[in-house]
Amino acid sequence: MNQRTDKRNPARAATFSRGILRIPGIEALLGVDVLEYAPSAHRAPELGWVVGWGKKANTACARAYAARHALPFLTAEDGFLRSTGLGVRGGRPFSLLLDPLGIYYDATQPSALEVLLETGSLPPQWKWVPANPAEPVLAQPLENPGVCSRAEALMERIRSANLSKYNHAPPVDLPPTDRPRVLVVDQTAGDLSIVLGLAGPTSFSDMLAAALEENPEAEIWIKTHPDVVAGKKRGCLSAKRFEGRVHLLGQDANPLHLLRQMTRVYTVSSQLGFEALLVGRPVTCFGAPFYAGWGLTEDRVPIARRTARRSLTQVFAAAYLIYARYVDPGTGAPCVAERVVEHLETQRRRYEENQGTLYCFGVSLWKRRYVLAFLRSPGNRIVFTRFAWRARRAAQRAKRAKEPGSIHLLTWGQRHHTKLKALAEMLGQPLWRMEDGFLRSVGLGSDFTAPASLVVDKQGIYFDPTHPSDLESILSQARFLPEELQRAELLRQNIVNREITKYNFSAGPPLRMAAEAGQQVVLVPGQVEDDASIQLGCREVRTNLGLLQAVRAIRPHAYVIFKEHPDVVSGNRKGRVPPEHLRVLCDEVVREGSLPECLRSAHEVHTMTSLVGFEALLRGLPVYTYGLPFYAGWGLTYDKYSFFRRNRVLSLTELIAGCLIRYPRYINWQSGEFTSPEDVIIQLSRAVSRSGKGVLVRMPWLLRQVRKLKNLTGLRVHDP
Repeated sequence: MNQRTDKRNPARAATFSRGILRIPGIEALLGVDVLEYAPSAHRAPELGWVVGWGKKANTACARAYAARHALPFLTAEDGFLRSTGLGVRGGRPFSLLLDPLGIYYDATQPSALEVLLETGSLPPQWKWVPANPAEPVLAQPLENPGVCSRAEALMERIRSANLSKYNHAPPVDLPPTDRPRVLVVDQTAGDLSIVLGLAGPTSFSDMLAAALEENPEAEIWIKTHPDVVAGKKRGCLSAKRFEGRVHLLGQDANPLHLLRQMTRVYTVSSQLGFEALLVGRPVTCFGAPFYAGWGLTEDRVPIARRTARRSLTQVFAAAYLIYARYVDPGTGAPCVAERVVEHLETQRRRYEENQGTLYCFGVSLWKRRYVLAFLRSPGNRIVFTRFAWRARRAAQRAKRAKEPGSIHLLTWGQRHHTKLKALAEMLGQPLWRMEDGFLRSVGLGSDFTAPASLVVDKQGIYFDPTHPSDLESILSQARFLPEELQRAELLRQNIVNREITKYNFSAGPPLRMAAEAGQQVVLVPGQVEDDASIQLGCREVRTNLGLLQAVRAIRPHAYVIFKEHPDVVSGNRKGRVPPEHLRVLCDEVVREGSLPECLRSAHEVHTMTSLVGFEALLRGLPVYTYGLPFYAGWGLTYDKYSFFRRNRVLSLTELIAGCLIRYPRYINWQSGEFTSPEDVIIQLSRAVSRSGKGVLVRMPWLLRQVRKLKNLTGLRVHDP
């Protein structure tokens, strides 16, 4: 090794592609600290390697630079679990392939994936690929029981969630038939995986002719490539006209759901062929994709180099677990494939929940932008309206036309009227209700701050104890798995350690805390007095003044801290307690102080229905309730009233699992995608740090209007 080579830094790479530079989080995907664009010759000794995209002609400069300076050249390509949306529409990638020999779709020469499948080991050149700290390199990985076990489990999750390379397409049910169905997979014209996959100019027409001849009784369906459906590219077959038993599926369709409706699949080199193997369909290849030649497919093109016989599990493990690298969709850090699958499962689950036409009532203008994000799903329709007759007419038209899809009615919180309830009964559907979640934002909703979490309840709503809700059903009936409870405990620790609450304001002045030694400290959180949780969940005590009087009656010698609700302090909502009463009933009034500091200082919390009671439980404090909040009645709080429907005793981790994991839905506002409570906690914590300990509650009127405008205009809603 010469002196120049000694200086090379594998964490510093070069590219000559502006497209690569524009990929979000490209440094993490490549495993480098710095990615330089078109560096000069004198910078070459400081570089570890050069990267280019695929086998396109525009990589010539990068390849020449690498050869001239004796630098390794790595070919990059999209991974097999790439993203939620299409790459041509800007879908953020979560997976990338780096190959020091070739690339997986190029069968004209060996690739690292082919070497791995043929020999069982990665090629020596794999040392040039930056290590993924989340995925250690193993000797003979395809024979490793742990790798194979992971592969089996991950394949099952992919099948169950209908995951593919892109995950935006809705499930499409083909018309009923008694005939077998054969799928012929079209691809984009000019795609390099065709010519480098040992296919010729007539391969697609030959494939279609073979499908017709070999399946005389079958319907033949041609699947158009998603990029063609999006209008970004043209296909090899989809531009032609077909008659008879040949049908063209010219719409977005979830691949695995579609493949399950087929009896056989024909492809040239599409990844769809491998996904057909995942769901147990026989596959005939008219090219040489990465999964052909190992004994899993019927191959019409011989691949002399591939002599080993591999199981589906081994091919999957090689391609998805070893060859591909992944970044966490929430944090952007390197991760394992399971984390990306978990994220894509969340997107698919939410998309399925949001299918159909959704009529939304009682949603104010400023909330509509973020409600769109929480309700979005490919192919669905969201209508904001005040009039029940619009939904009724749409339902009648759909019924007359026998249109597929369903109509759902949603209202914000408890807002509804007689006509809306009558319409729900006519449609035979429940009235869904939306409300903010429990890990909300940095700042107030009344300041137009978009929430990071929201609930859509199909039975009632969590703050209304007069009717069952989805949350109550979860807490009453759910069986929580051990790993779910472990996750809930880690969530609790993370919330407490990062001092996360619902609104996450600035710390404000410290508490005065003039309590005497040994004196009991009681925290009383104030509430907005016209809040629906008080109107529906309280009986005798229904005001902040009434709550303070009740607390002082049973704790006459305690040091009482009254924490005013931030919406009341800001002047946006009502609930002020007259000063003369505060002087008599409280020892300290906190208007802008930190809620986490109040909770750290308290020995117990007394509340009507405030979420602060739940936040106190997370911190191990005794909680006394004077109403019927969602966390009461499960054996974890001291309740003034009993609740006949809640007769199950829960552990704190079970309550957390139901309230924070199963019930809400979460949004990452940077990516616009559904996310997890763990990611939201990190985002809220970072937002607090960026804003300098949080957001002020009180401010001049004009400054508050500027904040509202900024919050309203700064929200971007991403299409799936």
